[in-house]
Amino acid sequence: MLRWKSFLTIAVLALPAIANAHEFWLRAEPFSPPVGTSSRLQMYVGEYFEGDQVGFVTSHAAKLQHYFGGQMQDLIGLVPTTKAIGDVAIKPTRAGTHVIAFDSHPASITLEAGKFNAYLHDEGLGQVAAQREQQGRAAMPGRERFRRMTKTMLRAGGQSDRTFAIRTGQRLELVPLIDPTATQVGRALQFKLFFDDKPLAGALLRAWHRHAKQTISIRAISSEDGSVTFSLPYAGVWMISTVHMIAADSAEADWDSFWGNLMFEVPDK
Repeated sequence: MLRWKSFLTIAVLALPAIANAHEFWLRAEPFSPPVGTSSRLQMYVGEYFEGDQVGFVTSHAAKLQHYFGGQMQDLIGLVPTTKAIGDVAIKPTRAGTHVIAFDSHPASITLEAGKFNAYLHDEGLGQVAAQREQQGRAAMPGRERFRRMTKTMLRAGGQSDRTFAIRTGQRLELVPLIDPTATQVGRALQFKLFFDDKPLAGALLRAWHRHAKQTISIRAISSEDGSVTFSLPYAGVWMISTVHMIAADSAEADWDSFWGNLMFEVPDK
């Protein structure tokens, strides 16, 4: 049974949970399609790499773009403006790496002080907690405006190319320096994190994977040049996620958060 909900339903029923230490990811089925066959894109929200499917609708989706072979295909026209759909199909017409980038529209939430402070701790946002302390606002609710910026990588026809390192222009973007879809299990993989086109240091990143019905989470901190290294111990689907937060220039929110995410499949070889 398909388990998905429109974003409008999610906004009513689960929005506090979405902003409070919940991940959001863009998954492809399959990640390695033969050339000329479809791969279906699906969005999920949840915790510990388990969650509910979220529908595509333009009230939520601000950008959906497909990068391949030096080209960019805008997919936002496939997203409905009223009734949400469960997935979007793409059909790679050439072998190689295909990168799909999704950005959400901003949404707002207010969390009571205890929950907001715990969320800052869990997501490695100590600098925000320190600012709240300095401003004498640690006991006040956290008014947050958040955006999702996710990417997923396909390996069509069993081949890869330099598209894996493409910069899509997302405000918060994780870029592989080594192709994770054409690597060996256990090899050190390097990534670089950017915010507003500049390397972002000191960010907490997590690599997530489901293995033997259990969720694996590996943590790392980005260095001064925004780079981070993971050694992934298993083949299969991995997600790397991070959150960055800055002071908001808004009367409706005190903080702007940006949730970045990258998904790919490590080959079993």
